[in-house]
Amino acid sequence: MTTPSPGRRPVVVGVESDARHRVPLAWAADEAQRRGVPLAVVHAQGWATVRVTEKAQLPSWQKWKHALHRTGEHTLSEAVKFAEQRHPELTVTGLLAEGEPSWVLREQSPEAGMIVLGSAFLSTRQELFTSAAVALPVMAQARCPVAVVREWEHTAQERPYVVVGVDGSPTSQAAIDFAFEEAALRRAMLRAIYVWQPTMLGNLDEDAARRECRTVLYEAVSGRTESYPDVDLHHEVMSGHPVEVLVRESRHALALVTGTRGRGGFAGMLLGSVSQGVLHHAECPIVAVPRPHGGW
Repeated sequence: MTTPSPGRRPVVVGVESDARHRVPLAWAADEAQRRGVPLAVVHAQGWATVRVTEKAQLPSWQKWKHALHRTGEHTLSEAVKFAEQRHPELTVTGLLAEGEPSWVLREQSPEAGMIVLGSAFLSTRQELFTSAAVALPVMAQARCPVAVVREWEHTAQERPYVVVGVDGSPTSQAAIDFAFEEAALRRAMLRAIYVWQPTMLGNLDEDAARRECRTVLYEAVSGRTESYPDVDLHHEVMSGHPVEVLVRESRHALALVTGTRGRGGFAGMLLGSVSQGVLHHAECPIVAVPRPHGGW
C-alpha cells in the first residue's frame, strides 16, 4: 500500500475468502465515504496447507503457489468490485499479501486512519490461542483505531448515538477524540459513560463517589464541544462492572468506542480487560483506539 498524502490516510479493511462475510467490508466502505478518504482492501492469504493422500502426490511449490494466488486474486477482485459498486465515487485499492492475517494488518496500521475487520463470536480461549483469531492481536498492537464489525448496528432508537467508555486515562482521551469525530460524521448523539465499582473509591459513600466520578467524567470530555458544536453530548455515570455496563448501554449504538488500555490494566497485557470484554460480548461495532504515537 502506498503512503497516502497527509490527512488522507485510508480506511483499511481485511477481507476473508468467504464472500458471505460482506458486513465489515460494507461498513468500511461507508466509513471511508463519510470521512472522504480512500478505501484499501487487504486480503492476507496466510500459509495454506496441502492435503496429501496415497492417491495424490504433493503438487510442486510453483503449482501450489499459482493456485493460491488465483484464489486470492479472485477474492480481492470481488471485494474491490463490491466496494466500488456500493460507492462509485470512492477510491478503492486492493492489496494481496502473503502472511498471517493479523501480522499483515498490523503492518498497515502506521499508514492507515483506521483498520476494519470482522470477527466471529469466539470464546476467550479461541481468541487467545488459535491462529484464526485476528481481532485481538490487531487491536492490541495497531497504531491506529481498529473497528471490529460482526453485524449491522441494531439502531432501534429514534436518535442514533455513539457510546464512548471514559476512565480518565491517556488512552481514554484518544478514544473520546475519536468518538466526537465519529458522532459528528454520523450526526449522532454521543453518550460518554463513566463506570464505577463500589470498591474503587474506598470509604466514600455512594453520593460522594458519584460526585467524584462525575467530576472525572466532565474533566475528561471538556474542551471538545467548541470543535463539535453539533454533537449532543450526554454525561452518564453508572455503577457496575465496566464490561457489563458498556455492553448493555451500547446494544443499540452505532458504535462502542474504547481505549486499548485503561487504568485497570496490568503491565505486559496485550489489551486492557475492558477492551477484551467488549470485544467478546458487544452486539454493535467496536472501535478500539490506541494512545497516539505522534498522532494517527
